[in-house]
Amino acid sequence: MKRALISVSDKSGVVEFARALSEQGWELLSTGGTLAALQEAGVAATKVADVTGFPEILDGRVKTLHPKIHGGILARRDEGHLAELAEHDIAPIDLVCVNLYPFRETVASGADLTEVVENIDIGGPAMIRAAAKNFADVLVLVDPADYPLALQPDVPLSERRRLAATAYAHTSSYDAAITAYLSGTSGEDFPAEVSLPLTQVAPLRYGENPHQPATVYRLGAQSGPVLDAEVLAGKPMSFNNYADTDAAWALVSEFDTPACVAVKHANPCGVALGDTPRQAWERARDADTLSVFGGVVALNRPLDLETAKSTRGTFLEVLIAPDITEEALNWLREKKPDLRVLRAGPSLASRIEYRALVGGFLAQRRDDRPWDDLCPEVVTQKQPSEAEWQDLHFAWTVAKHARSNNVVLARGGVTVGVGAGAVSRIWAAERAVQNAGELARGSVMASEAFFPFDDVVRLAGSVGVAAIIQPGGAKRDPEVIAAANELGLSMVLTGSRHFKH
Repeated sequence: MKRALISVSDKSGVVEFARALSEQGWELLSTGGTLAALQEAGVAATKVADVTGFPEILDGRVKTLHPKIHGGILARRDEGHLAELAEHDIAPIDLVCVNLYPFRETVASGADLTEVVENIDIGGPAMIRAAAKNFADVLVLVDPADYPLALQPDVPLSERRRLAATAYAHTSSYDAAITAYLSGTSGEDFPAEVSLPLTQVAPLRYGENPHQPATVYRLGAQSGPVLDAEVLAGKPMSFNNYADTDAAWALVSEFDTPACVAVKHANPCGVALGDTPRQAWERARDADTLSVFGGVVALNRPLDLETAKSTRGTFLEVLIAPDITEEALNWLREKKPDLRVLRAGPSLASRIEYRALVGGFLAQRRDDRPWDDLCPEVVTQKQPSEAEWQDLHFAWTVAKHARSNNVVLARGGVTVGVGAGAVSRIWAAERAVQNAGELARGSVMASEAFFPFDDVVRLAGSVGVAAIIQPGGAKRDPEVIAAANELGLSMVLTGSRHFKH
Protein backbone atom coordinates (compact mmCIF):
# COMPACT_ATOMS: atom_id res chain seq x y z
CA MET A 1 0.00 0.00 0.00
CA LYS A 2 1.30 3.45 -0.93
CA ARG A 3 1.56 6.04 1.84
CA ALA A 4 1.03 9.80 1.66
CA LEU A 5 1.90 12.36 4.32
CA ILE A 6 -0.36 15.41 4.16
CA SER A 7 0.24 18.47 6.36
CA VAL A 8 -0.78 21.84 4.95
CA SER A 9 -1.50 25.37 6.11
CA ASP A 10 -3.32 26.26 2.88
CA LYS A 11 -6.12 23.69 2.91
CA SER A 12 -7.50 24.60 -0.52
CA GLY A 13 -8.68 21.37 -2.14
CA VAL A 14 -6.87 19.17 0.36
CA VAL A 15 -9.94 17.27 1.57
CA GLU A 16 -10.99 16.39 -1.97
CA PHE A 17 -7.43 15.40 -2.84
CA ALA A 18 -7.04 13.25 0.26
CA ARG A 19 -10.38 11.55 -0.36
CA ALA A 20 -9.35 10.73 -3.93
CA LEU A 21 -6.07 9.24 -2.70
CA SER A 22 -7.91 7.19 -0.10
CA GLU A 23 -10.30 5.86 -2.73
CA GLN A 24 -7.27 4.78 -4.76
CA GLY A 25 -6.03 2.76 -1.80
CA TRP A 26 -3.43 5.12 -0.33
CA GLU A 27 -2.75 5.16 3.41
CA LEU A 28 -2.83 8.74 4.69
CA LEU A 29 -0.68 10.21 7.47
CA SER A 30 -1.35 13.67 8.84
CA THR A 31 -0.82 16.15 11.67
CA GLY A 32 -2.61 18.87 13.61
CA GLY A 33 -5.16 20.98 11.81
CA THR A 34 -4.91 19.01 8.58
CA LEU A 35 -5.68 15.76 10.40
CA ALA A 36 -8.67 17.39 12.08
CA ALA A 37 -9.97 18.70 8.74
CA LEU A 38 -9.67 15.27 7.12
CA GLN A 39 -11.34 13.46 10.01
CA GLU A 40 -14.15 16.02 10.11
CA ALA A 41 -14.75 15.35 6.41
CA GLY A 42 -14.83 11.60 7.02
CA VAL A 43 -11.47 10.87 5.39
CA ALA A 44 -9.51 8.25 7.32
CA ALA A 45 -5.98 9.29 8.27
CA THR A 46 -3.37 8.15 10.77
CA LYS A 47 -1.85 10.57 13.24
CA VAL A 48 1.90 10.97 12.68
CA ALA A 49 2.49 10.55 16.42
CA ASP A 50 0.98 7.05 16.15
CA VAL A 51 3.58 6.22 13.48
CA THR A 52 6.58 7.65 15.33
CA GLY A 53 5.49 6.53 18.77
CA PHE A 54 6.45 10.00 19.95
CA PRO A 55 3.99 12.80 20.78
CA GLU A 56 3.99 16.32 19.40
CA ILE A 57 6.02 18.47 21.80
CA LEU A 58 6.94 22.08 22.50
CA ASP A 59 3.54 23.48 21.57
CA GLY A 60 3.69 21.68 18.24
CA ARG A 61 7.17 22.86 17.30
CA VAL A 62 8.25 19.23 16.94
CA LYS A 63 5.83 16.95 15.09
CA THR A 64 7.44 15.25 12.12
CA LEU A 65 11.17 15.55 12.88
CA HIS A 66 11.67 11.83 13.41
CA PRO A 67 13.59 9.01 11.64
CA LYS A 68 10.36 7.10 11.02
CA ILE A 69 9.16 10.03 8.94
CA HIS A 70 12.34 11.23 7.28
CA GLY A 71 13.67 7.71 6.80
CA GLY A 72 10.46 6.81 5.00
CA ILE A 73 10.78 9.88 2.77
CA LEU A 74 14.49 9.71 1.98
CA ALA A 75 14.84 5.97 1.35
CA ARG A 76 15.49 4.92 -2.24
CA ARG A 77 13.50 1.96 -3.46
CA ASP A 78 16.59 -0.21 -3.84
CA GLU A 79 17.33 -3.44 -2.00
CA GLY A 80 19.77 -1.91 0.48
CA HIS A 81 17.59 1.00 1.59
CA LEU A 82 14.44 -1.12 1.80
CA ALA A 83 16.25 -3.69 3.93
CA GLU A 84 17.46 -0.95 6.26
CA LEU A 85 13.94 0.44 6.57
CA ALA A 86 12.65 -3.03 7.47
CA GLU A 87 15.40 -3.43 10.07
CA HIS A 88 14.17 -0.28 11.84
CA ASP A 89 10.46 -0.96 11.29
CA ILE A 90 10.05 2.07 8.98
CA ALA A 91 7.57 2.06 6.11
CA PRO A 92 8.29 4.06 2.93
CA ILE A 93 6.41 7.29 2.29
CA ASP A 94 5.59 7.75 -1.40
CA LEU A 95 3.99 11.21 -1.43
CA VAL A 96 4.58 14.33 0.64
CA CYS A 97 1.94 17.06 0.40
CA VAL A 98 3.07 20.02 2.48
CA ASN A 99 2.79 23.78 2.37
CA LEU A 100 4.14 26.05 5.01
CA TYR A 101 3.04 28.23 7.90
CA PRO A 102 1.70 31.58 6.63
CA PHE A 103 4.85 33.55 7.41
CA ARG A 104 4.36 36.30 4.79
CA GLU A 105 0.73 36.79 5.75
CA THR A 106 1.67 37.04 9.41
CA VAL A 107 4.27 39.71 8.64
CA ALA A 108 1.81 41.60 6.44
CA SER A 109 -0.77 41.60 9.23
CA GLY A 110 1.54 43.70 11.39
CA ALA A 111 2.07 40.97 13.98
CA ASP A 112 4.78 41.42 16.58
CA LEU A 113 8.12 39.62 16.50
CA THR A 114 7.00 36.79 18.79
CA GLU A 115 4.03 35.86 16.62
CA VAL A 116 6.05 36.19 13.43
CA VAL A 117 8.75 33.86 14.77
CA GLU A 118 6.14 31.27 15.74
CA ASN A 119 5.11 31.21 12.09
CA ILE A 120 8.57 30.15 10.92
CA ASP A 121 7.99 26.58 9.77
CA ILE A 122 10.72 24.04 10.57
CA GLY A 123 9.30 20.57 10.02
CA GLY A 124 7.52 21.51 6.80
CA PRO A 125 10.60 22.68 4.88
CA ALA A 126 12.53 19.66 6.16
CA MET A 127 9.95 17.25 4.73
CA ILE A 128 9.64 19.17 1.46
CA ARG A 129 13.39 19.23 0.92
CA ALA A 130 13.71 15.54 1.79
CA ALA A 131 10.95 14.55 -0.63
CA ALA A 132 12.34 16.79 -3.36
CA LYS A 133 15.79 15.23 -2.97
CA ASN A 134 14.23 11.80 -3.45
CA PHE A 135 11.97 12.92 -6.32
CA ALA A 136 12.62 9.76 -8.35
CA ASP A 137 10.73 7.74 -5.72
CA VAL A 138 8.63 10.32 -3.85
CA LEU A 139 6.09 12.80 -5.17
CA VAL A 140 6.35 16.21 -3.52
CA LEU A 141 3.43 18.63 -3.71
CA VAL A 142 3.49 22.23 -2.45
CA ASP A 143 0.93 23.74 -4.83
CA PRO A 144 -2.75 22.67 -4.84
CA ALA A 145 -2.73 23.14 -8.62
CA ASP A 146 -0.55 20.02 -8.85
CA TYR A 147 -2.88 17.76 -6.84
CA PRO A 148 -4.61 16.27 -9.93
CA LEU A 149 -1.24 15.20 -11.33
CA ALA A 150 -0.58 12.98 -8.31
CA LEU A 151 -3.81 11.08 -8.92
CA GLN A 152 -2.53 9.75 -12.24
CA PRO A 153 -1.55 6.07 -12.23
CA ASP A 154 2.03 6.86 -13.22
CA VAL A 155 3.78 10.22 -12.94
CA PRO A 156 6.75 10.41 -15.34
CA LEU A 157 10.21 11.27 -14.07
CA SER A 158 10.18 14.59 -15.94
CA GLU A 159 7.12 15.71 -13.98
CA ARG A 160 8.59 14.44 -10.71
CA ARG A 161 11.68 16.53 -11.40
CA ARG A 162 9.53 19.59 -12.14
CA LEU A 163 7.64 19.08 -8.87
CA ALA A 164 10.96 18.87 -7.03
CA ALA A 165 12.13 22.13 -8.59
CA THR A 166 8.83 23.76 -7.60
CA ALA A 167 9.32 22.47 -4.06
CA TYR A 168 12.84 23.87 -3.72
CA ALA A 169 11.67 27.19 -5.16
CA HIS A 170 8.91 27.19 -2.52
CA THR A 171 11.27 26.61 0.40
CA SER A 172 13.88 28.98 -1.02
CA SER A 173 11.33 31.78 -1.34
CA TYR A 174 10.07 31.03 2.16
CA ASP A 175 13.58 31.24 3.63
CA ALA A 176 14.22 34.42 1.67
CA ALA A 177 11.11 35.99 3.17
CA ILE A 178 12.32 35.10 6.65
CA THR A 179 15.76 36.49 5.88
CA ALA A 180 14.28 39.72 4.55
CA TYR A 181 12.11 40.14 7.65
CA LEU A 182 14.88 39.47 10.15
CA SER A 183 17.31 41.65 8.20
CA GLY A 184 14.76 44.46 8.26
CA THR A 185 14.30 44.22 12.00
CA SER A 186 18.08 44.22 12.49
CA GLY A 187 18.42 47.55 10.67
CA GLU A 188 21.17 46.21 8.38
CA ASP A 189 20.62 47.52 4.85
CA PHE A 190 23.32 45.64 2.97
CA PRO A 191 24.18 42.22 4.47
CA ALA A 192 26.93 40.14 2.87
CA GLU A 193 24.38 37.65 1.52
CA VAL A 194 20.88 38.52 0.36
CA SER A 195 17.95 36.33 -0.64
CA LEU A 196 15.17 38.03 -2.56
CA PRO A 197 11.78 36.41 -1.87
CA LEU A 198 10.12 36.80 -5.27
CA THR A 199 6.65 35.43 -5.97
CA GLN A 200 4.98 35.68 -9.35
CA VAL A 201 2.05 38.08 -9.41
CA ALA A 202 0.97 37.41 -12.98
CA PRO A 203 2.40 36.45 -16.35
CA LEU A 204 2.54 39.36 -18.78
CA ARG A 205 1.66 39.35 -22.45
CA TYR A 206 5.23 40.44 -23.21
CA GLY A 207 7.98 42.74 -21.92
CA GLU A 208 9.07 46.14 -23.14
CA ASN A 209 8.78 44.79 -26.69
CA PRO A 210 6.63 42.02 -28.19
CA HIS A 211 9.58 39.66 -28.73
CA GLN A 212 10.47 39.69 -25.00
CA PRO A 213 8.63 37.21 -22.73
CA ALA A 214 7.94 38.72 -19.31
CA THR A 215 6.28 38.38 -15.95
CA VAL A 216 5.95 40.46 -12.78
CA TYR A 217 7.03 39.39 -9.30
CA ARG A 218 6.18 40.48 -5.80
CA LEU A 219 9.13 41.11 -3.48
CA GLY A 220 8.55 40.00 0.08
CA ALA A 221 5.37 39.96 2.10
CA GLN A 222 4.00 43.19 0.63
CA SER A 223 4.08 44.52 -2.87
CA GLY A 224 3.17 48.18 -2.59
CA PRO A 225 0.64 50.54 -4.12
CA VAL A 226 1.00 49.46 -7.76
CA LEU A 227 1.43 45.68 -7.51
CA ASP A 228 -1.29 45.56 -4.85
CA ALA A 229 -3.54 47.91 -6.82
CA GLU A 230 -7.00 46.66 -7.71
CA VAL A 231 -7.58 46.77 -11.48
CA LEU A 232 -11.21 47.89 -11.59
CA ALA A 233 -11.61 48.22 -15.35
CA GLY A 234 -9.82 47.89 -18.64
CA LYS A 235 -7.25 45.56 -20.14
CA PRO A 236 -4.70 43.59 -18.10
CA MET A 237 -1.62 45.54 -17.07
CA SER A 238 1.43 45.31 -19.33
CA PHE A 239 5.15 45.42 -18.52
CA ASN A 240 5.39 49.07 -19.58
CA ASN A 241 2.15 49.91 -17.77
CA TYR A 242 3.61 48.66 -14.50
CA ALA A 243 6.85 50.60 -14.96
CA ASP A 244 5.14 53.87 -15.87
CA THR A 245 2.45 53.56 -13.20
CA ASP A 246 5.08 52.95 -10.54
CA ALA A 247 6.94 56.08 -11.65
CA ALA A 248 3.76 58.17 -11.73
CA TRP A 249 2.60 57.02 -8.30
CA ALA A 250 6.00 57.64 -6.72
CA LEU A 251 5.92 61.27 -7.85
CA VAL A 252 2.27 62.08 -7.15
CA SER A 253 2.67 60.68 -3.63
CA GLU A 254 5.21 63.42 -2.86
CA PHE A 255 2.50 66.11 -2.81
CA ASP A 256 0.20 66.96 0.09
CA THR A 257 -2.23 69.07 -1.94
CA PRO A 258 -4.34 67.69 -4.83
CA ALA A 259 -1.94 66.75 -7.61
CA CYS A 260 -1.85 64.96 -10.92
CA VAL A 261 1.12 63.38 -12.70
CA ALA A 262 1.18 62.28 -16.33
CA VAL A 263 4.02 59.94 -17.26
CA LYS A 264 5.34 58.72 -20.59
CA HIS A 265 8.17 56.16 -20.76
CA ALA A 266 8.83 56.58 -17.01
CA ASN A 267 9.31 60.36 -17.31
CA PRO A 268 6.86 63.00 -16.09
CA CYS A 269 5.50 64.96 -19.04
CA GLY A 270 2.84 66.95 -17.19
CA VAL A 271 2.64 67.58 -13.45
CA ALA A 272 0.27 69.97 -11.72
CA LEU A 273 -1.26 70.97 -8.42
CA GLY A 274 -4.85 72.11 -8.16
CA ASP A 275 -7.69 72.94 -5.83
CA THR A 276 -9.54 69.82 -7.01
CA PRO A 277 -8.56 66.57 -8.75
CA ARG A 278 -10.20 67.79 -11.94
CA GLN A 279 -8.26 71.03 -11.95
CA ALA A 280 -5.00 69.19 -11.24
CA TRP A 281 -5.69 66.74 -14.09
CA GLU A 282 -6.63 69.42 -16.61
CA ARG A 283 -3.57 71.51 -15.78
CA ALA A 284 -1.29 68.46 -16.05
CA ARG A 285 -2.88 67.48 -19.36
CA ASP A 286 -2.57 70.97 -20.79
CA ALA A 287 1.08 71.15 -19.71
CA ASP A 288 1.96 68.82 -22.61
CA THR A 289 -1.07 67.69 -24.58
CA LEU A 290 1.12 65.97 -27.17
CA SER A 291 3.09 63.77 -24.77
CA VAL A 292 0.19 62.90 -22.48
CA PHE A 293 -1.44 60.98 -25.35
CA GLY A 294 -1.06 57.29 -24.52
CA GLY A 295 0.37 58.08 -21.10
CA VAL A 296 -0.23 57.00 -17.53
CA VAL A 297 -1.99 59.38 -15.14
CA ALA A 298 -1.84 59.29 -11.34
CA LEU A 299 -3.96 61.31 -8.90
CA ASN A 300 -3.37 61.61 -5.17
CA ARG A 301 -7.04 62.24 -4.46
CA PRO A 302 -10.09 60.03 -5.15
CA LEU A 303 -11.26 60.10 -8.76
CA ASP A 304 -14.77 61.54 -9.04
CA LEU A 305 -17.22 61.63 -11.94
CA GLU A 306 -16.37 65.22 -12.85
CA THR A 307 -12.69 64.37 -13.20
CA ALA A 308 -13.43 61.15 -15.09
CA LYS A 309 -15.57 63.01 -17.63
CA SER A 310 -12.83 65.56 -18.19
CA THR A 311 -10.58 62.77 -19.54
CA ARG A 312 -12.91 62.51 -22.54
CA GLY A 313 -10.97 63.09 -25.73
CA THR A 314 -7.60 62.05 -24.23
CA PHE A 315 -6.33 58.53 -24.86
CA LEU A 316 -4.72 57.14 -21.71
CA GLU A 317 -3.25 53.74 -20.90
CA VAL A 318 -3.67 53.77 -17.10
CA LEU A 319 -5.45 55.93 -14.54
CA ILE A 320 -4.55 55.29 -10.89
CA ALA A 321 -5.96 56.98 -7.79
CA PRO A 322 -6.31 56.17 -4.09
CA ASP A 323 -10.01 55.56 -4.70
CA ILE A 324 -12.62 55.86 -7.45
CA THR A 325 -16.27 56.73 -6.94
CA GLU A 326 -18.84 54.29 -8.27
CA GLU A 327 -20.21 56.91 -10.68
CA ALA A 328 -16.76 57.63 -12.09
CA LEU A 329 -15.97 53.94 -12.48
CA ASN A 330 -19.24 53.20 -14.27
CA TRP A 331 -18.68 56.12 -16.66
CA LEU A 332 -15.13 55.03 -17.45
CA ARG A 333 -16.20 51.42 -18.00
CA GLU A 334 -18.79 52.57 -20.51
CA LYS A 335 -16.89 55.35 -22.28
CA LYS A 336 -13.31 54.07 -22.00
CA PRO A 337 -13.59 50.27 -21.78
CA ASP A 338 -9.89 49.67 -22.55
CA LEU A 339 -8.56 52.15 -19.98
CA ARG A 340 -6.92 50.41 -17.04
CA VAL A 341 -8.47 51.97 -13.93
CA LEU A 342 -6.58 51.18 -10.72
CA ARG A 343 -7.35 51.71 -7.07
CA ALA A 344 -3.91 52.01 -5.48
CA GLY A 345 -2.83 49.53 -2.85
CA PRO A 346 -1.38 50.49 0.52
CA SER A 347 1.85 52.45 0.67
CA LEU A 348 5.01 50.47 1.27
CA ALA A 349 7.92 51.86 3.26
CA SER A 350 10.65 50.04 1.36
CA ARG A 351 14.12 51.46 2.04
CA ILE A 352 16.13 49.47 -0.49
CA GLU A 353 15.73 49.32 -4.25
CA TYR A 354 17.40 46.93 -6.66
CA ARG A 355 18.46 47.26 -10.27
CA ALA A 356 19.27 44.23 -12.37
CA LEU A 357 22.64 43.82 -14.04
CA VAL A 358 23.78 40.91 -16.16
CA GLY A 359 24.70 38.42 -13.46
CA GLY A 360 23.73 40.50 -10.45
CA PHE A 361 21.99 43.48 -8.89
CA LEU A 362 22.80 46.96 -7.71
CA ALA A 363 21.23 47.87 -4.38
CA GLN A 364 20.80 51.30 -2.81
CA ARG A 365 18.70 53.26 -0.38
CA ARG A 366 15.75 54.85 -2.10
CA ASP A 367 16.08 58.53 -2.94
CA ASP A 368 13.46 59.51 -0.40
CA ARG A 369 15.19 62.60 0.96
CA PRO A 370 12.43 65.11 1.73
CA TRP A 371 12.48 68.85 1.09
CA ASP A 372 12.45 69.50 4.83
CA ASP A 373 15.77 67.65 5.12
CA LEU A 374 17.49 70.16 2.83
CA CYS A 375 19.11 73.46 3.72
CA PRO A 376 18.48 75.49 0.55
CA GLU A 377 20.84 78.44 0.26
CA VAL A 378 20.25 81.52 -1.87
CA VAL A 379 23.63 82.29 -3.44
CA THR A 380 22.67 85.27 -5.63
CA GLN A 381 22.02 88.93 -4.96
CA LYS A 382 18.38 88.52 -5.92
CA GLN A 383 16.11 86.61 -3.57
CA PRO A 384 13.23 84.40 -4.81
CA SER A 385 9.75 85.72 -4.11
CA GLU A 386 7.37 83.70 -1.96
CA ALA A 387 5.56 82.41 -5.06
CA GLU A 388 8.88 81.51 -6.66
CA TRP A 389 9.92 79.59 -3.55
CA GLN A 390 6.76 77.50 -3.86
CA ASP A 391 7.45 76.84 -7.52
CA LEU A 392 11.10 76.01 -6.81
CA HIS A 393 9.99 73.40 -4.29
CA PHE A 394 7.49 72.01 -6.81
CA ALA A 395 9.97 71.93 -9.71
CA TRP A 396 12.67 70.36 -7.52
CA THR A 397 10.24 67.57 -6.59
CA VAL A 398 9.49 66.84 -10.24
CA ALA A 399 13.19 66.92 -11.17
CA LYS A 400 13.92 64.35 -8.47
CA HIS A 401 11.70 61.87 -10.33
CA ALA A 402 12.72 62.56 -13.94
CA ARG A 403 15.49 60.66 -15.72
CA SER A 404 18.93 62.25 -15.79
CA ASN A 405 20.02 64.56 -17.19
CA ASN A 406 16.91 66.62 -16.63
CA VAL A 407 15.78 70.22 -16.39
CA VAL A 408 12.26 71.19 -15.33
CA LEU A 409 10.49 74.51 -15.87
CA ALA A 410 7.43 75.29 -13.76
CA ARG A 411 5.15 78.15 -12.89
CA GLY A 412 2.11 78.38 -10.64
CA GLY A 413 2.30 74.74 -9.59
CA VAL A 414 2.41 73.40 -13.16
CA THR A 415 5.27 72.10 -15.26
CA VAL A 416 5.59 74.17 -18.43
CA GLY A 417 8.59 72.31 -19.85
CA VAL A 418 10.36 69.05 -19.02
CA GLY A 419 13.62 67.98 -20.63
CA ALA A 420 14.56 64.53 -19.36
CA GLY A 421 16.88 61.67 -20.23
CA ALA A 422 19.38 63.86 -22.09
CA VAL A 423 23.07 63.04 -22.34
CA SER A 424 24.07 66.62 -21.58
CA ARG A 425 22.68 69.23 -19.21
CA ILE A 426 22.37 71.91 -21.87
CA TRP A 427 20.41 69.59 -24.17
CA ALA A 428 17.98 68.87 -21.32
CA ALA A 429 17.58 72.61 -20.76
CA GLU A 430 17.07 73.29 -24.46
CA ARG A 431 14.36 70.63 -24.60
CA ALA A 432 12.58 72.07 -21.57
CA VAL A 433 12.72 75.58 -23.04
CA GLN A 434 11.46 74.31 -26.39
CA ASN A 435 8.51 72.59 -24.69
CA ALA A 436 7.69 75.67 -22.64
CA GLY A 437 7.76 78.20 -25.45
CA GLU A 438 6.46 81.57 -24.27
CA LEU A 439 5.53 80.02 -20.92
CA ALA A 440 9.22 79.90 -20.00
CA ARG A 441 9.08 83.63 -19.21
CA GLY A 442 8.51 84.05 -15.48
CA SER A 443 8.94 80.35 -14.75
CA VAL A 444 11.44 78.71 -12.40
CA MET A 445 14.02 76.12 -13.38
CA ALA A 446 15.09 72.99 -11.50
CA SER A 447 17.95 70.64 -12.27
CA GLU A 448 18.57 67.33 -10.50
CA ALA A 449 22.36 67.81 -10.73
CA PHE A 450 24.81 70.69 -10.85
CA PHE A 451 25.63 72.89 -13.84
CA PRO A 452 29.16 72.12 -15.09
CA PHE A 453 29.16 75.39 -17.06
CA ASP A 454 27.20 78.63 -17.10
CA ASP A 455 25.50 77.80 -20.44
CA VAL A 456 22.24 76.62 -18.87
CA VAL A 457 22.01 79.77 -16.76
CA ARG A 458 22.54 81.96 -19.82
CA LEU A 459 19.87 80.03 -21.72
CA ALA A 460 17.51 80.49 -18.77
CA GLY A 461 18.17 84.21 -18.69
CA SER A 462 17.59 84.55 -22.43
CA VAL A 463 14.04 83.16 -22.19
CA GLY A 464 13.01 85.01 -19.03
CA VAL A 465 13.36 82.34 -16.34
CA ALA A 466 13.10 84.06 -12.95
CA ALA A 467 14.75 81.63 -10.51
CA ILE A 468 16.83 78.46 -10.54
CA ILE A 469 17.27 75.62 -8.06
CA GLN A 470 20.09 73.10 -8.40
CA PRO A 471 22.41 71.13 -6.10
CA GLY A 472 25.63 73.05 -6.73
CA GLY A 473 29.00 71.49 -6.13
CA ALA A 474 30.57 72.05 -9.55
CA LYS A 475 34.11 73.37 -9.94
CA ARG A 476 32.69 76.30 -11.87
CA ASP A 477 30.00 77.20 -9.31
CA PRO A 478 31.46 80.74 -8.96
CA GLU A 479 31.10 81.28 -12.73
CA VAL A 480 27.56 79.87 -12.69
CA ILE A 481 26.55 82.12 -9.79
CA ALA A 482 28.19 85.13 -11.43
CA ALA A 483 26.18 84.50 -14.59
CA ALA A 484 22.96 84.38 -12.56
CA ASN A 485 23.84 87.70 -10.90
CA GLU A 486 24.74 89.23 -14.26
CA LEU A 487 21.36 88.21 -15.70
CA GLY A 488 19.36 89.22 -12.62
CA LEU A 489 18.27 85.70 -11.69
CA SER A 490 17.90 84.26 -8.22
CA MET A 491 19.60 80.91 -7.62
CA VAL A 492 19.17 78.38 -4.82
CA LEU A 493 21.65 75.60 -4.07
CA THR A 494 20.33 72.54 -2.22
CA GLY A 495 23.55 70.57 -1.75
CA SER A 496 21.65 67.40 -2.69
CA ARG A 497 21.98 65.68 -6.06
CA HIS A 498 19.22 63.45 -7.44
CA PHE A 499 20.55 61.45 -10.37
CA LYS A 500 18.03 58.95 -11.72
CA HIS A 501 18.90 56.37 -14.38
